[in-house]
Amino acid sequence: MIKPIAVAAATFAASLLAGHAAARPAESAMESNSTTTTYHRATVDGLTIFYREAGPRDAATIVLLHGFPSSSRSFDTLIPLLATRYHLIAPDFPGFGHSDVPPPSKYTYTFDHLAETTDHFLTQLGIEKCAFFLHDYGGPIGFRVMMAQPKRVAALIVSNANAYQEGLGAKWAERAKYWEDRAAHPEVIEGFASFATTEQRHTLGTSHPERYNPDTWTDEFAFLSRPGQREIQADLFYDYRTNVAAYPAWQAWLREHKPPTLVVWGKNDPSFIAAGGDAYKRDVPEAEIHQLDAGHFALDEKNDEIAALILQFLSHRGF
Repeated sequence: MIKPIAVAAATFAASLLAGHAAARPAESAMESNSTTTTYHRATVDGLTIFYREAGPRDAATIVLLHGFPSSSRSFDTLIPLLATRYHLIAPDFPGFGHSDVPPPSKYTYTFDHLAETTDHFLTQLGIEKCAFFLHDYGGPIGFRVMMAQPKRVAALIVSNANAYQEGLGAKWAERAKYWEDRAAHPEVIEGFASFATTEQRHTLGTSHPERYNPDTWTDEFAFLSRPGQREIQADLFYDYRTNVAAYPAWQAWLREHKPPTLVVWGKNDPSFIAAGGDAYKRDVPEAEIHQLDAGHFALDEKNDEIAALILQFLSHRGF
């Protein structure tokens, strides 16, 4: 017998893909469900980690890992659409959003360390099996978490989280100068954290400017302007070179484990270009690839479509 909640999720996904507004499922089918997001804090390794949560806790879990310079807030519009069927957990990394922001003298800002804290956070919450949604910085953090606990991975959803050399856009040649000699190229990090660049991460190359909320980059720039943030983000950006070096190891892990993989890529992203999304097919031949008419933050433009693709993808795989 097909469960009522599965029927509701499948109907919702089909209506979104058809371009129609989805009707809210009948209350009788949602008795144990909640699409309301709640906000929590957990103490992990002496740090306060803020996270968003929605959906029934006895349902299958999706862990959403955010990018730079955003926080779990970037999933605000996606979470309610997935919480009709799944349990959602979206943490803010240390130094981001509403999580603790210790100075670099107290917390080493590397992707290894952020991944370690995130892994401990998931263990503390009792997340033994989940699908991972990776975006931007959530990619290198998520790959480290998955490699540390491969049995935790039920499925992988990738949105402009790069793991391939061919996915790096032209601007990365300039950024690599900072990795070679960060003291000699302060202009790279200055541009990386500027207001103009913060806005352009969302809007550059967009076909749908009317879908962008200017509060998004205004708030992100306010975050980047907080005391200590420039040093924190400079350390992380310098450490990004370790992610590029780790690409072959991540690719080998994908070939070995071949997790069910959905790629929903904003093909207009000038930073992580479309080739990076297509490349996942090389290591996971059964991966489902969707190149969307969207930018780096594909959810800004294609939230409903991405939600429908996720619901359909996970449902078809019995998750």
